[in-house]
Amino acid sequence: MRSVTTLGLTLGLGILLAACSGGTTTGGTPTGVPNPDPLPGATRGSLVAQAAAVPVSAAGNALTTLSPGVLAGFLESEQTGTLAVAGQPQCSVSIYRLRYNTVGGAGEATDASTAIFVPSGGGASCSNSRPVLLYAHGTSLQKSYDMADIGNNTEARLVAAVFAAQGFIVVAPNYTGYGGSALGYHPYLDRVAQSADMIDALRAARGSFNAIGVRDSGKLLVSGYSQGGYVALATQRAMQEQGGGEFTLTAASGMSGPYAISRFGDELFGGAPRNGATVIVPMIINAGQHASGALYRTPADIYEAQYAGTITDLVPGTLGSSDLVSQGKLPASALFAADSLPPAAGYTGYFGANNLIRSDYRAGYLADLATHPCEAGSATPLACAPEHMLRKWLVRNDLRSYTPAAPTLLCGGHDDPTVPYFNTTSASAYFQAHGSRITELDIDDTPSLNDPFRTAKAGFVAAKAILRAASGSSSVASSYHAGLVAPFCMAATRDYFQAQLAR
Repeated sequence: MRSVTTLGLTLGLGILLAACSGGTTTGGTPTGVPNPDPLPGATRGSLVAQAAAVPVSAAGNALTTLSPGVLAGFLESEQTGTLAVAGQPQCSVSIYRLRYNTVGGAGEATDASTAIFVPSGGGASCSNSRPVLLYAHGTSLQKSYDMADIGNNTEARLVAAVFAAQGFIVVAPNYTGYGGSALGYHPYLDRVAQSADMIDALRAARGSFNAIGVRDSGKLLVSGYSQGGYVALATQRAMQEQGGGEFTLTAASGMSGPYAISRFGDELFGGAPRNGATVIVPMIINAGQHASGALYRTPADIYEAQYAGTITDLVPGTLGSSDLVSQGKLPASALFAADSLPPAAGYTGYFGANNLIRSDYRAGYLADLATHPCEAGSATPLACAPEHMLRKWLVRNDLRSYTPAAPTLLCGGHDDPTVPYFNTTSASAYFQAHGSRITELDIDDTPSLNDPFRTAKAGFVAAKAILRAASGSSSVASSYHAGLVAPFCMAATRDYFQAQLAR
């Protein structure tokens, strides 16, 4: 069995970090995509240099439209059993790429690109006016990551087969800093910058629909996986705060996202790092520094000397995981020193020689955590005033700070070793305490007879069993976040959206 090992937050440099490249194998600007200088003062969401949406070939040949049979093959080849859960594709899917004007983390003018997946065919679910799904992707180490490169990008294949092949028009931004963007860094988990990018991608896509023959029903949905789950909810928040009627969401879904990022950071520095921490932490810090968060005076304030000189804007970049480690750019797993303050039980693997974070920096973080604790209650988790600059940045970007107006699904798995499931439960508890219509789905839960998500849960159980029998329990753990959970949460999200659209 091949597992979907290309989604989500990075899986640990010593385990499956390379898999998070989304399967994109080329570097630099995608073939055939112009990369002009961004236009200062250009209207956000406008097309760069008046460029039109460009058809994109797929599957290693000249096809720009994939048949239902090809899409079915994508599903079953990536993970055994996915086709049975996701359902037989009903529509053909055409792929387009579009470049648009947007802003970076400091509000600076830049550009980005988005994929557009367009369903077509004779069935009613393919040929009539269709709902639009704005989809946010998971973390990648590679700046060349491109959701329009469906021939090489596993996440793009899955999104096309699960959503577009069932009649959703999918707009899937690559984010600033990726896919040929002129921005030299990525505003990672910066809720303001990432939601602005998503909104501008949707504006640009809407402006191109007539030219490519797309009929928008007016129904809008937003979703994403891992980093993308966070971005999806940040986008929901931004759309609500903007008001004015430009965007009205029918429903939203976050899948395995780090919504409770303040708690995530506190537990990580408290001694319980997660898979991929040696990449996640510098990406967050880099984004905050670019957004004028003043997280440090020099990188050496935070990082050990052997890393401080090259870590700024290191990821995303052009190096893969093995090269980052072999060239001494990042440690495989040692976030903290072996003699740093004690790790939590079971997390000693993240403490060792050639560590990334200075011990005095960690001590300062923990001192602030002791003086200014957050998480006072599920309804008021951010009723705190940290003074440490990184903790301030994390609280600012924590998504337990708004009330979703549209029905919202939160899907994840309770054994996730990369993005802890408390992100889902904490966000769900906060949203429900403030009156939102939230459906919380643990895809790793035992399905009951009348469970509306019974098929997705049963499929997940079967996929785990197949992988465990073939490769052992350790393979289940290493594939859990990026491989096992993703397709089943996507199928559940698709079913949830269809139910909301039918109301």
